[in-house]
Amino acid sequence: MSNEMMDLEQVAVYLQRDQREVSKMATRGHLPAQKIAGQWRFARAEINHWIETQLHGFDEKMLTALETEHSEDAESEPLITSLLSPASMSVPLPASTRASVLKELVTLAEQTWHVYDPDAVLNAIKQREELGSTALTSGVAIPHPRRPLPAALAESVIAFGRTASGIPFGESNGGLTDIYFLVCCRDDRTHLLVLARLSRMFLRPNFLNELRAAETVLDAWDVIRAAEAALLSE
Repeated sequence: MSNEMMDLEQVAVYLQRDQREVSKMATRGHLPAQKIAGQWRFARAEINHWIETQLHGFDEKMLTALETEHSEDAESEPLITSLLSPASMSVPLPASTRASVLKELVTLAEQTWHVYDPDAVLNAIKQREELGSTALTSGVAIPHPRRPLPAALAESVIAFGRTASGIPFGESNGGLTDIYFLVCCRDDRTHLLVLARLSRMFLRPNFLNELRAAETVLDAWDVIRAAEAALLSE
């Protein structure tokens, strides 16, 4: 459950870190926590959000550990290509502003028939972007709701789009964004696994360059499918 509370030991296991390190991070305000009866308590939803903000700094080993912690099958099962399909992809994405990108991505997600309430999804990802842009320095953005949306989705779903040129999407250094993965999941576990898997794929040499060179949806689909398959075969 997204509102579940965890104690120090549980969070240490969840983050794959020493309890003393987690306690120090909480004390210094680097990790969202509150003290109840003298003991640290952590809201799972807040910890998951914190992990999201840190993923850009994770290396391959840390991302793999995160996947393994949350799924025994993480290293053997396709994930991105099980939630993404050519029907939910667009190359180029017909959008030139952040607002139009978000709207077009939700429309793509609707094509899978897994979205019950597109308005709820759109509002949720807009609210998440208002908290801080999901754009990365690599020209990629991963719009997503802050919390799972089980009532709005039949199944977890990913949509992909690449705009014809980069647009301002709120990247911290003012860079432009042209590659977008919309991630909408029904539960926290799947959400974190998808973010970790995508982050690992972004680290692969030439992956983003190949996506930018893809001329059609099927070209982009082949790039994504091949990258994930290569990742799982290592």
